[in-house]
Amino acid sequence: MIRGLHHASVTTADLDRLVRFYRDLLGFEVVLETSWAGGNAVADAIFALRGSAVRMAMLRTSNAFLELFEFAHPVGKSGDPNRPVCDPGITHICLNVDDLDAEYGRLKAAGMRFHCPPQDATGVGRATYGRDPDGNIVELPQPDPAGPFAQ
Repeated sequence: MIRGLHHASVTTADLDRLVRFYRDLLGFEVVLETSWAGGNAVADAIFALRGSAVRMAMLRTSNAFLELFEFAHPVGKSGDPNRPVCDPGITHICLNVDDLDAEYGRLKAAGMRFHCPPQDATGVGRATYGRDPDGNIVELPQPDPAGPFAQ
């Protein structure tokens, strides 16, 4: 039986930069940092790779985890930091906020790129999309207290 979402995972070319972004700017807590060199048969089987060499960090927020990987081997292809949300694949990480306007202002002042200022979605609430340093999309929603996503 599926009990819920445990974590999302993001691969980056610069683990330290992404940890700083999610820890220092967005308030995640680092709960695990580890690495392994080539020859980890278990990781290779799970990843369907050979000779994987990885640094990883697991970060926690109030109700979920975010896992960050940096592969030294094999080195992945560079991602498109402006990848459109219409391309197939996981499109974004969504983080609950108490005050959307305040978070938008704080994060924009810290240099986070946003697609637009917060927008109203009738019956659902307000939201905006921004990008982490690798271009991954981070959604900041403020649900309508009477809407279907109220908590």
